[in-house]
Amino acid sequence: MAKKTYVVVGTGGRSTMYIEAILKTYPDSCRLAGFCDVNQGRMDFYNEELQSKYNVEPVATYFPDQFDRMIEEQKPDVVIVTSMDSTHDIYITRAMELGCDAITEKPMTVNAEKANLIFDTIEKTGRKLTVTFNYRYTPISTVVRDLVMKGIIGTPLAVDFSWVLNTSHGADYFRRWHREKDKSGGLLVHKATHHFDIINWWIEGKPETVFCMGDLKFYGRENAKTRGKTYEYDRYTGNVSEDDDPFALVLDGGDDPEKQKTMATAKALYLDAEKYDGYVRDRNVFGDNISIEDTMAVMVKYRNGIILNYSLLAYSPWEGWRAAITGTKGRIEIVERHGSHIILGQSQEEISAAQQEGLAHGIKVYPMFGVPYDVEIPTAEGGHGGADPIMLEQIFNPDPPADPYNRAASHIDGGASVLIGISANESIRTGLPVQCDDLLALP
Repeated sequence: MAKKTYVVVGTGGRSTMYIEAILKTYPDSCRLAGFCDVNQGRMDFYNEELQSKYNVEPVATYFPDQFDRMIEEQKPDVVIVTSMDSTHDIYITRAMELGCDAITEKPMTVNAEKANLIFDTIEKTGRKLTVTFNYRYTPISTVVRDLVMKGIIGTPLAVDFSWVLNTSHGADYFRRWHREKDKSGGLLVHKATHHFDIINWWIEGKPETVFCMGDLKFYGRENAKTRGKTYEYDRYTGNVSEDDDPFALVLDGGDDPEKQKTMATAKALYLDAEKYDGYVRDRNVFGDNISIEDTMAVMVKYRNGIILNYSLLAYSPWEGWRAAITGTKGRIEIVERHGSHIILGQSQEEISAAQQEGLAHGIKVYPMFGVPYDVEIPTAEGGHGGADPIMLEQIFNPDPPADPYNRAASHIDGGASVLIGISANESIRTGLPVQCDDLLALP
């Protein structure tokens, strides 16, 4: 059997999952042929990992202006896009024009113009785009999908969904490029795309009308000043310790030998690589030049008549989400309180401890005229609550098992998800409800 060939565009932290899947889990059917990035240091880091961890020879490296050359020389079947969100469309569309399929990290893109370009290119070329919504594959999300599919609550009529990010995970979006809306689309696009997608998937809905209010109320220099706090430094490393500022991310680990070990990868990927492109990974969350919101409330009406009430906060003392779907025959309530996902510099022990502290995890069904009952949630091993291995199997296994839940997400799913966030951003800008079809006409 011929191996399918992949190249990766964007060698930040998000690329690790895909590289490992190709080299460690599916080497018999997959081949990694090249990296493309603006930063030679990060590409060199992963090439060193290829040799030290997987005993694989380094792959060819290319800069963005050499993308066409990479496709010509390496002849990939699929381009994996894990670059900055605002650049996803560039590599997705060009890959397709050159005859490749594409896999992209969420969000698919950041605005309506880019979304329309992706849709037009797919129609023109006939190529395939997979959007990696791993939260569809978590046991808790899959159980909810199963209950709705079985008609346990009848026809869904209304959804209430609240997600809170804590001051580790939430703050991290304000340290890096995500804090600039033109690069990430803001949290309503970058982060909430996960949430909107699982809601869309649960209820089989596409958005029709969106209204949103949002603001920067906690992070940023001016908000800190109103609370009597002044932070003079633009970045954390070299200026402050984590003991002095609980929001500090010290990329070299400071003076603590154990922390230095924990931060070794972060130091190599970002601090040591700054000399190549100037990207600073540890900016002060109470600094200037933050153009995204940290407090958001969204209302959505779907084409099928379902109403969604959604909120997102990025500065909570705890992290997790609560949701409820109410239908003609009852209500499903879901709660998941957990530790932060993949925070740079956390050891596995710290992550496990955070996940156990105050952990709440459950699904309860309330029949319209019956006795409420709890629903068992299976356990699973692996990243993102066991979701990553299942999703990666669907992507990289040449003969994946059948999936009755249809969790694999296409460009239409990616478009439906990002369209809510894009419409919400437009609603914040204008103060008015937005008709989604005016921005992106979904099939």
